[in-house]
Amino acid sequence: MFTPLTTAAEFGAALTRARKGLGLTQRDLALAIGVGERFIVELEAGKPTAQLGKALAAAKAAGMSVVDAAEIAIERGRP
Repeated sequence: MFTPLTTAAEFGAALTRARKGLGLTQRDLALAIGVGERFIVELEAGKPTAQLGKALAAAKAAGMSVVDAAEIAIERGRP
């Protein structure tokens, strides 16, 4: 089952879980994607003004997959 992420705070919490699951610090994640540690701190805190491209890079580096739930529903035969 997928958990929909509908707010910046939910995305931040999911990123925190994923990062910690990999044993990464916020600094490790920031270095992995070439941003400052403050960006990761704010992203995980749910700051809604974080840049989407950087947010997606952080998610990928933390092992998250961001998927289109509508596409999954279509594949399963649900509109």
